[in-house]
Amino acid sequence: MIPHRPAQRTIARHAGLWMSFAFAFTLSLAGCARTAPGSIRQADRIVVVKSTHTMTLYAHGQPTAIYRVSLGRGTGAAKVREGDHNTPEGLYTVDSRNDHSRFHHALHLSYPNVADRATAAKLNAPPGGDIMIHGIRNGLGWLGGLQRHADWTDGCIALTDNEMDEVWATVPVGTPVEIRH
Repeated sequence: MIPHRPAQRTIARHAGLWMSFAFAFTLSLAGCARTAPGSIRQADRIVVVKSTHTMTLYAHGQPTAIYRVSLGRGTGAAKVREGDHNTPEGLYTVDSRNDHSRFHHALHLSYPNVADRATAAKLNAPPGGDIMIHGIRNGLGWLGGLQRHADWTDGCIALTDNEMDEVWATVPVGTPVEIRH
């Protein structure tokens, strides 16, 4: 009869968990922002493409940074009403900045626009609001790029905290934001 060795099983289980975490962390680094050298300058336009989970900053018509983003945890369709957890599609502007948000920095978007209000009215529903570009929830910044592996927001556009620091430094109020499918 082989003696029961619970300590060895516990060590093996913990080692497996740490290896899984290390592998996931390594994968998360693969989607880091791609920024052209010396190109961190004020953005004059942002384009979010939901189908590719990318957000591109532009200055004078040239891309200056591309980020992999997480979006709303809804169906992936355009936002049509409050509580659907979808990221809207359309033309918006950054209308305010909040560095005291529950997330690491937040750029508030001008959602809902006229078309969004009309769509919600046809459904006899409120359109919702508080759509932002933001970092990870405060206190969870250690998640870093792991947050990219799932859409988890209520309809917002989320980046890592380090990426949000770059965006925060280069995107002023009034910047146009186009969100496409």
